[in-house]
Amino acid sequence: MSTIIDIQNLTITYNGRRAVDDVSLTVEQGDIFGFVGPNGAGKTSTIRVMATLLEPKVGDILVGGESVKTNPSAVKKMIGYMPDVFGVYNDMQVWEYLDFFGACYSIPENERKVLIGDLLELVDLSKRRNDEVQKLSQGLKQRLSLARTLLHDPEVLILDEPASGLDPRARVEIRELLRELAKMGKTIFFSTHILADVTEICTRVGILEAGKLVAYGAIDDLQKQLIPTRRMQISVLGDGEAAEDFLNKHHLITNVTLLERIKPTQSEIHFDFSGTEEEKSALLAELVAEQIPVIRFAEDQQNMESVFMRATKGIVS
Repeated sequence: MSTIIDIQNLTITYNGRRAVDDVSLTVEQGDIFGFVGPNGAGKTSTIRVMATLLEPKVGDILVGGESVKTNPSAVKKMIGYMPDVFGVYNDMQVWEYLDFFGACYSIPENERKVLIGDLLELVDLSKRRNDEVQKLSQGLKQRLSLARTLLHDPEVLILDEPASGLDPRARVEIRELLRELAKMGKTIFFSTHILADVTEICTRVGILEAGKLVAYGAIDDLQKQLIPTRRMQISVLGDGEAAEDFLNKHHLITNVTLLERIKPTQSEIHFDFSGTEEEKSALLAELVAEQIPVIRFAEDQQNMESVFMRATKGIVS
């Protein structure tokens, strides 16, 4: 895959304070890239430069090889930008909202009619086309705003906190929409502080703290980099003492905890494992070779968000 976004030594200063401090990263075509950090970390400032709304004094961002400094018009044609604040004129209907922006993009009226219908179907708002926009729920407004970013069929979607303020169902729906858009060939760059969204859909992520990029890469690589051990769970038949003794002697295992029996005939054990995927597979084979009756062997995925929080504690908070 080729690089479609290239942030080069970007530095943004407000009143002598560096909001973004020498940030460099690349996003590959087709990525769903999560830009993670707390409020004030510098996410929105970076996105505003990428969307050509703010001119950088130091550094540059290239989108599709075009510079936001020297050729912002070319960049604008390639991007669809969704801000974190939804704005609309009063008494405007859903279809009128899209028609207005379609006209701003110089899309002919007959093409706009077909396009608006297709986009409303894509974001599941066909039945709301005549509703007044200001009366929509926050989740429906986010869907409509996403439809607006797609009017001119951009290669890159730049979304600032697209799931902020949404209820759990609406967040899931937005995530599914982003997955669908990625399947359609769009590159998606979105900022968030909701870690579940990152682990659910992102291919790669960058973590920002106080304007500095402190971690960056593929999700799996970041987890290995930031969390040297992974939490494992096994369930065994019987009292689990033999399994506990074996695990305590293993050179790749620490923090073995034998829990109270989950069932009269079963025990559960949790432990931290520092090995590779191949060594994890070998561990299961070793347990079987020791005639330990393993009935469940799994990595703890349920607490992925809390693990990510723990790994980045002091970095993004």
